[in-house]
Amino acid sequence: MASDDAKGKGPLQASLVNPTPQTSMTDAPTHRSDPVTDSVSRGTSNTDPSPSTFHFRKSHHTLMLVAIVFSIYLVLGTVCFYLLEPQMKGHKTNALVDALYFCIVTMATVGYGDILPNTVLSKIFVCFFAFTGMALVALGLSKASDSFMKKQGDMLVNALHTDQNARAPGIKKYEKLYKGVECKCLLVFIFILMLMISGTTVLATVEKLDLIDAFYCACVTITTLGYGDKSFKTKGGRIFAVFWILASTISLAQFLAYITELFAQKAQRKLVKQVLGRKLTHVDLEEADLDKNNSIDLAEFIILKLKEMEKISEDDIAPIKEEFRNYGLDKSNAITTSDLLQSTQA
Repeated sequence: MASDDAKGKGPLQASLVNPTPQTSMTDAPTHRSDPVTDSVSRGTSNTDPSPSTFHFRKSHHTLMLVAIVFSIYLVLGTVCFYLLEPQMKGHKTNALVDALYFCIVTMATVGYGDILPNTVLSKIFVCFFAFTGMALVALGLSKASDSFMKKQGDMLVNALHTDQNARAPGIKKYEKLYKGVECKCLLVFIFILMLMISGTTVLATVEKLDLIDAFYCACVTITTLGYGDKSFKTKGGRIFAVFWILASTISLAQFLAYITELFAQKAQRKLVKQVLGRKLTHVDLEEADLDKNNSIDLAEFIILKLKEMEKISEDDIAPIKEEFRNYGLDKSNAITTSDLLQSTQA
């Protein structure tokens, strides 16, 4: 049963704070336990899977499904273009290798133009294949790349921040997040450089291009420009290109996404520092005092800071209040055991 103090609280406060006697902000004990944090700790016990574990499993299953669908799609496309080989024109090496190479070049939007459809049927199939493949590649392979890079970034972040038991201030939390994105950017950038070196090397040795032309071809391929004046012409080069084009184009897209996230988190970190470093004023007290008792408790303080950080708004809070009122059948501004029993029986 909720205590009388909890019943006197507003619905939002009662839902966030444990039913303990209210203390003001000035006389609160320094080493007092954090009710919100404690409730989270209880929610992540050994018997219940954590949200991160749940999301990891869900993401893993999604990636597996996308990988299976992509493999089927690629096999079907390769078979179709293999059968359509007489209706294709351009520089050819091996029918099966050329079909797989053409699938990858088309899906990655590189479009060298060294192999082209030459009949009405082949052109119609290429249009269907290109639109369908772009959607699948953008969704599936980008998620796979992000999952790999996230693991690498988390390992580096954990190595840089070994003290996992100490309760860091809120600002340090955002510093860790920011450092995590920086590490991911660095890892992807290094991976792109490795792809650039390997691509240039293969183009220079296997395709017999001079060093400048090899580097030029690698650049226009990774950026998906694909002018077509330089491309992979040999069987061995095209086998390498099947894997290299996918890895390089996806990595560049992921790198640009991390750059965008980096700037966004930089702006968010600056806002968080301003919010957590600003002193409370009388105007803040009036705005945050939802139950109008001339004091701010922990729940009200959290709501105030979240609003200032632009994490939540009144539009976010309104449906939560409405859901709370649906439970509070006795109009006591608190959810009691009897309320839960009545709601399950209703």
